[in-house]
Amino acid sequence: MAAERLIFISPSEPPEDWKSAFRALAPEIDFVVSRGDDPPGAAADWAVVWKPPHGALARLTGLKCIFSLGAGVDHILGDPEMPRGIPLSRVVDPYLTAGMSEYVVLHVLAHHRGLYRNLAEQAAGRWTPFTAKRADEVRVGILGLGELGMDAGRKLKPFGYRIAGWSASRKSEMGVESFVGNAELAAFLHRTDILVCLLPLTAATRGILNTATLDLLPEGAAVINAARGGHLIEADLIAALDEGHLSGATLDVFQAEPLPPDSPLWSHPKVVVTPHMASLTDARSTAQAMVESMARIRAGGRPLYEVDLTRGY
Repeated sequence: MAAERLIFISPSEPPEDWKSAFRALAPEIDFVVSRGDDPPGAAADWAVVWKPPHGALARLTGLKCIFSLGAGVDHILGDPEMPRGIPLSRVVDPYLTAGMSEYVVLHVLAHHRGLYRNLAEQAAGRWTPFTAKRADEVRVGILGLGELGMDAGRKLKPFGYRIAGWSASRKSEMGVESFVGNAELAAFLHRTDILVCLLPLTAATRGILNTATLDLLPEGAAVINAARGGHLIEADLIAALDEGHLSGATLDVFQAEPLPPDSPLWSHPKVVVTPHMASLTDARSTAQAMVESMARIRAGGRPLYEVDLTRGY
């Protein structure tokens, strides 16, 4: 029987670690690195991808599953030629989740305790003591209470913050107030001093951080976006910062990546820029989950972490 063929497509993710991981876990699978320019009808049993060129997946025949290299799948679903009859699996990995929670906790604490204000004062050579609020006076709101958002909320709870989350369905997590749907979005934003965006990017959430929603946050609120650049209208954020309505922002994702050199976000005094590195996929553990999904599919089952194409996550 011919060896199964796995095609790896990513313009940014180096393939070496993934090739080593699959060689160790499933040496019988032929691991092929592609730029996404395979000829029409190219054979592949599995596709492991990150931001594949539009049309790349449609040119492959024999696909049994498409695996995203990250938790998000908008980079795949945005392809109008993406084959819809094939299972799509996203990454749910304990190391990815833990890394995201570390990033969120780091920057929530930094905004709460005025770290960025301190750094600016240090750079100016000014000695300006100030008092931060008590943690139980700070209201943290998490947009998106999926795997990442729920874990971040749990990691923040021991600090004493007043935590709430907004999601498509009601959540029952001790110590996390749950808000649901468009009808409760305004109330959620009104009560949030530090807003953390961990939403999947879908048609319903694209551009959700805009002038109308940012204006609903209390004066002096801060924003942390570690989800997708498409969630945020960057010009609206800059306006809210310049007007003094918002006190600061931490951004790990952007509308254009890498962030263009002429973007005003680079030098804005109230913005912290990180280069889409809040949490990175671990090849070894993620490849193990993919190999398990492959075994399930061969046995007539469904892959782990299958995406509901109607919801987009």
